[in-house]
Amino acid sequence: MRRDYAHPCRVMIRFLHTRIRVRDLEASIDFYTKLGYEVSERKPSPQGNSLVFLTLPGNDVFLELCHSPDYTATCPEDLMHTCLGVPDIIEYCDKVEKSGIEIWPGNWREKFATGEKLMAFVTDPDGYEVEILQR
Repeated sequence: MRRDYAHPCRVMIRFLHTRIRVRDLEASIDFYTKLGYEVSERKPSPQGNSLVFLTLPGNDVFLELCHSPDYTATCPEDLMHTCLGVPDIIEYCDKVEKSGIEIWPGNWREKFATGEKLMAFVTDPDGYEVEILQR
């Protein structure tokens, strides 16, 4: 016998943020601001860590960077990534590459010219991947 119970989460649930641990807070801030993020807040956590909140203009969600002096962050390949949707991936990747960040695959211009899926990646200072998709 099937019973229909009112699910407590039937109201709209919104994804709000992601926290990642970083080894060098300033290097991570530099990397993410080159991708278009802006620092919206800095504060200590109750445990004594340094927290930095990064936002993308026009977005409700944010990226939270957490730095603990005694913590060593490692992120094995393919474990975790974030993803950015951009209106013009060629223009965006060109700007990011000119800021000193390596885009992969390395032949992204040629790949995009062939009409393959418009998708690229960058890797932050701690090994976290950021996927870039044209939207």
